[in-house]
Amino acid sequence: MIVFRQVDARYPFLWEDASQPAGRWHAAGEGPAHYFADTPDGAWAEFLRHEEITDPVDLATIRRQLWSVEIGGLPAETARVPRSIATGSPETYPACHQAARELRARGVSAFVAPSAALKPGGARGWVVRDGLKPAARARDGRVIVLFGSPHDLVGWMAADRASPSAELFDRVHHFRD
Repeated sequence: MIVFRQVDARYPFLWEDASQPAGRWHAAGEGPAHYFADTPDGAWAEFLRHEEITDPVDLATIRRQLWSVEIGGLPAETARVPRSIATGSPETYPACHQAARELRARGVSAFVAPSAALKPGGARGWVVRDGLKPAARARDGRVIVLFGSPHDLVGWMAADRASPSAELFDRVHHFRD
C-alpha cells in the first residue's frame, strides 16, 4: 500500500527516535510513531488542522514536501475508540494514547484509524471527463499509524515546496468545527 505524509523539508520524512513530539496516537517518549494518510488530501488536511490554518489566503506561504511511502499491506488492526474520540480535539488525545498503548501491549505495531482532519466523505479523487471533475465516489479518510524503526520503509518525494489546494478547505475538519 502507498500512503502519504507531508513534512517540513528541513527534516527527514520519518522520525528515528523517541524525541518526536507527542501526537494523537502517542505520548511524549512513546515514539517513533509514523502517521500516514491514505490519500494526499488526507496528509494535507492533517497539516491544516494541526497548524489551525483556516484561511485559504495562508496557503501562499506554505512550502512543504509531500512523500509517498510503501508500507506493505493495510494493517488489520483498528483503533478501538469511538469516532468522536478518534477525531476529537487535543483534549481527546489521552484516550487515543491509551488505546494505542493497549494495542502495542498486545504486540500490534501498526493500526488504522479514521482521519481526524477530513470530514466524513472528505477523501475523494478526481477524474478527467470534459475537464477536471471531482470523482463521484467519496469515502472517509484513514490514518495509518506505524510504531518503531523506519529503516525498512521506502519513501518517494512526490512534491517539494508544495502547498495544499484551496479546494480542500471545505473538507477539512478543523478543531473549531
